[in-house]
Amino acid sequence: MAESTATTPVIAVEDLIFDYATLRALHNVSLTVEQGSITALVGPNGAGKTTLLRCMAALDTPYSGRILVEGEDAHADPRAVHRKIGYLSDFFGLYDELTVRQCLRHAVAMHGFQGTDEVEAVTRVAGQLDLEDLIDRRAGELSRGQRQRLAIAQAIVHQPTLILLDEPASGLDPLARQSLSDLLLSLRDEGMTLIVSSHILAELEDYSSHVLVMDHGRIVEHRAIEDADGTRMVLYALELAAPTQGMLAMLTADEAVLEVVALDDLNITFRGPRDLLFRRDLLKRLIGNSVPVTGLAEKRMGLTEIYREVATSDEGQ
Repeated sequence: MAESTATTPVIAVEDLIFDYATLRALHNVSLTVEQGSITALVGPNGAGKTTLLRCMAALDTPYSGRILVEGEDAHADPRAVHRKIGYLSDFFGLYDELTVRQCLRHAVAMHGFQGTDEVEAVTRVAGQLDLEDLIDRRAGELSRGQRQRLAIAQAIVHQPTLILLDEPASGLDPLARQSLSDLLLSLRDEGMTLIVSSHILAELEDYSSHVLVMDHGRIVEHRAIEDADGTRMVLYALELAAPTQGMLAMLTADEAVLEVVALDDLNITFRGPRDLLFRRDLLKRLIGNSVPVTGLAEKRMGLTEIYREVATSDEGQ
């Protein structure tokens, strides 16, 4: 599997514009995604999520701008980029008369695998997706959850660096959704980077490290839900008994304080890691500087809260 360097993002989108006949679907979209992350791509219907994913997968050509996958231009050399990307559309198709083994062999052959390499790739991905017991069953005989696993297996059989999944949980029952969450985390642990769109925010929150919010073809928010080491990022409410000069400087001097969200004389809201040692050390430092702290409480800022905050902000504009 190809690997990006510490300084090269897995994918970089630069000033992307995409037009349909009567609609501009993407407006100067720019973003980067780092290796080992799972980014939740969310937004209302018509926000541009599927169009962005298809452009990233080098399936649709933008009007202007460019997409770099590990430094390679997706539309200058789409075949090279296809080897680095696994893509699953929201409406995927399977050859119902073929067995699981035949579907996987066909998928890996499309990427140029032959002979022993082809057999090894099929065996490996069947193990990853828990398809060994179904390997000689026809695709048309599989349940919805099993078909979804087969479709994902086809998308990753060539061991891509980046996986793009458009509404992968659609139509799955709760147990199958949990299995999907576990699978995506395991793929991340194996070194893959994922971008996943879904309307099911609670399900995305189970495994996402970042959130990318789109609306009307624009990115309105792109932030970490958890820190690089997997620490969950949350909001904290700090309460003071009396106004304290220099509070903002004291807080932002701590590298773990990601952002001060709101500040007045007696109440401060800031974003930081969900970590007991962080809270203890921060309180110790503030009290040591004679800050009259009366309370420090966690206000969890998960994916649903982030999306609600962004949506509310947009409505007020």
